[in-house]
Amino acid sequence: MPLPPAPAKRAALLNPTAFHQTADAPQIDLPDVPVAAQRQTPPAVAETGKTKKTHPRTSEPASARGPARRAPAPAAPQAPTPVPVALSQPQTLRTSEPPVVAPTTELRSKPAPDTAPVRTGAPSARRRSASRTDKSAPTRLFVLDTNVLLHDPTSLFRFEEHDIFLPMIVLEELDGHKKGMTEVARNGRQTSRTLDALVAQQGGDLVKGLKLSATGHQTARGQLFFQTEPLEHALPSSLPQGKADNQILGVVQALRERHPSREVILVSKDINMRVKARALGLAAEDYENDKTLEDGELLYSGALALPQDFWTRQSKTIESWQSGSHTFYRVSGPAVGQFYINQFVYFEAPGEPSLYARVTEIRDKTAVLKTLKDFTHLKNAVWGVTSRNREQNFALNVLMDPEVDFVTLTGTAGTGKTLMALASGLTQVLDDRRYTEIIMTRATVSVGEDIGFLPGTEEEKMGPWMGALDDNLEFLAKGDGGSAGEWGRAATNELIRSRIKVKSLNFMRGRTFLNKYVIIDEAQNLTPKQMKTLITRAGPGTKIICMGNLAQIDTPYLTEGSSGLTFAVDRFKGWPHGGHITLARGERSRLADYASEVL
Repeated sequence: MPLPPAPAKRAALLNPTAFHQTADAPQIDLPDVPVAAQRQTPPAVAETGKTKKTHPRTSEPASARGPARRAPAPAAPQAPTPVPVALSQPQTLRTSEPPVVAPTTELRSKPAPDTAPVRTGAPSARRRSASRTDKSAPTRLFVLDTNVLLHDPTSLFRFEEHDIFLPMIVLEELDGHKKGMTEVARNGRQTSRTLDALVAQQGGDLVKGLKLSATGHQTARGQLFFQTEPLEHALPSSLPQGKADNQILGVVQALRERHPSREVILVSKDINMRVKARALGLAAEDYENDKTLEDGELLYSGALALPQDFWTRQSKTIESWQSGSHTFYRVSGPAVGQFYINQFVYFEAPGEPSLYARVTEIRDKTAVLKTLKDFTHLKNAVWGVTSRNREQNFALNVLMDPEVDFVTLTGTAGTGKTLMALASGLTQVLDDRRYTEIIMTRATVSVGEDIGFLPGTEEEKMGPWMGALDDNLEFLAKGDGGSAGEWGRAATNELIRSRIKVKSLNFMRGRTFLNKYVIIDEAQNLTPKQMKTLITRAGPGTKIICMGNLAQIDTPYLTEGSSGLTFAVDRFKGWPHGGHITLARGERSRLADYASEVL
């Protein structure tokens, strides 16, 4: 069997001490080398103690093959010859595993050249992707500000495999916010209970860190660290040392110096806090795990325009049938993948009949569309109110459907959200007797300065907040234009008022509404937790309508992406008993429409 040529060229370029390296030599991360370059010479052989290394292709010891296998003395300098990168550096020789070479047949059929091109440049894509997913890379350390815990008590479990550090001043501030009945106080108490459960875990050590998954949150794979000792830090003398924000910044600075190999990041909802941190060269981020959507433009609108060639594509697979006053269509095709249950679809094209329908069923790649009731016609008026545009017609269809228990309406000012919700409620309470009464509430967040405490009962205190209710009731109570006379209008107003209850959000916890028509106005100012509290009050036979304008959020720390209304719209889309529509066009007046566009 022929042996490979003697490694004369390689031995001439290798350091003679490379043959005497031990297994303790440092490992060198080498770039990928072509297989041909690896085959041109066999790996070096070493002897340690009594163990003799055999040639990989023969059973005889390496020493039996004579001195031809040993490296000669370094030759005189000669013209540079290209050599592989893997051979230009000393290699670590291991005696525990035999070197592996390609089969003999491959060596015979494809002889390797004497030299191989040198590899330069960036590593391969495979090497880069492997470095990104390296599990041995240190996880990040997040330092939480107090306002993050008061905003979201579950924020401790939202950082996946990364660790969390709580400065001592944060615990001190939590203790100062635990009293009261406000949402901030409740969140503070819940955070304190969560921390107590984590500290009480079996085998926990405050110094070494507490496992965040000990309380059942399996997605939190990191650890929680408390500040158990003073941390030395050097902040500019212009920052007051006694202020809590500056103390937290000092902790972040000290942690970064103590753990130079880890990325230490401050998480705060306070914009000024983040600006100061970045000015000091510290990493700071906003808490964004509570955001349902990063971009408000991606919010589910509830309506979808069918493509212009919809009927042409579906002409061979469409089925239609009549049931009462509605027509049903069973369609299939690629467009079905964009449908949700109770989503409105419409087809409008010049010279062709329009279609306005709602998706009632989706199975695999087949959907059933049900035509809508036309509320633009006066004969279908709801308490004297008719729809003036396409989206209002969609909204009245879902508001008047007894099979829909939860409705969300979004849109700018003057789109008719409150008017349509009240008209639908009065019709179903007084005419259809479907519900016993209307309960209306809203978030009491002031646009400007607070006017102080208000006298009277709960409904009297809520009176100033219910101006929209009074304005719409005044319009709805006109009836048929005042032909009933003054006494008739007074009786109608008295009847309407007797079936409408105005309640405050502060007293909703623990209640259960049976056969009620609940309207939640200005829902964009609610947090996801408050929204959950209100929706879970619904008992059998209750319908809840949430309305709001996401462009008019007055609650601190809330944005379009983290509002409770956005949260509800995104979570309920596709539910068979829920519906949503975004009202696009204002119908209040030409002045209001123009102001909403230019101001």
